[in-house]
Amino acid sequence: MTEKIVLSGMRPTGQLHIGHYSVLEQWVQLQQEHTCYFAIVDWHALTTSYQDTSAIKDNIKEMLVDWLASGLNPDKSTIFVQSAVHQHAELHLMFSMITPLSWLERVPTYKDQIKQLGAMGKDINTYGFLGYPLLQAADILIYRANIVPVGEDQLPHLELCREIARRFNHLYGSVFPEPEALLSEFKLLPGIDGRKMSKSYKNVIALAAEPEEIKKQVNAMITDPARIRKTDPGNPDVCVVDKYHAIYLKDKHEEIRSACRKGEIGCVQCKKMLAKALDEFFMPIRERRHEILKRPGYLDEILEEGAKRASTAAEATIMMVRKAVGI
Repeated sequence: MTEKIVLSGMRPTGQLHIGHYSVLEQWVQLQQEHTCYFAIVDWHALTTSYQDTSAIKDNIKEMLVDWLASGLNPDKSTIFVQSAVHQHAELHLMFSMITPLSWLERVPTYKDQIKQLGAMGKDINTYGFLGYPLLQAADILIYRANIVPVGEDQLPHLELCREIARRFNHLYGSVFPEPEALLSEFKLLPGIDGRKMSKSYKNVIALAAEPEEIKKQVNAMITDPARIRKTDPGNPDVCVVDKYHAIYLKDKHEEIRSACRKGEIGCVQCKKMLAKALDEFFMPIRERRHEILKRPGYLDEILEEGAKRASTAAEATIMMVRKAVGI
């Protein structure tokens, strides 16, 4: 595969949970073959949490530790904080001058999220929230990225980015590529209660969870509610534990499902097997995390170097933009 430019990022919400791991796995693979920029997008965190910003700085460090422990390599990838590269904001401003309001209002998640977060007491009827897909476009196009790893739910945002690139190029001349989506079948895991895995629901297993915390969370997982005794036939299709077995006990998954349906294995035993498998799988990440935290100043060094490299690339694009626009 020809080397491409890849851009992806996450909002700093603190320690990651195991649902994020499949995304990080993909990033680690991409950095082996492509020029990768991975951004901790702190300005995006403000779009829904502008009332309380007290945890953002700590969350940036916690997330960075998880990224590094999962295998991101600052020698192979440019890892940086979005707000440290002011060119993102300049390009966002430039795009805001040429983007029709209707393009932003038609983003599928816009009205839904206003309702959902409004029900949680968050007022996000702001320009920043309306314009966050535009800021996403600036994040991508400031590095003239060719590839953007996304889930299917993010495709409308990427299509908006492509439309903005086309509009800019039509108005001012060819500057930006139209980035392509890299669709992946991420391993979507439910939370321990069966709902979407989310810190706000308190139903997650942290990527860096210690063995006792893993055991506690696994023991709280929802299993077949109709099953009373160990010998009762079970229905793994309604069991949260089964969803995890499909990923972390893949080789034994069908065997366990069959035994469950026959009443040959109980929920307690299933949970013990899962807790052991999760502990063994994530132990190396946990150990690397401990080692990283023993190195004072290491995280700051990575972010400073990443900001320098990202700023150099971003400034080259901004110079092209200014020349094309004539300012």
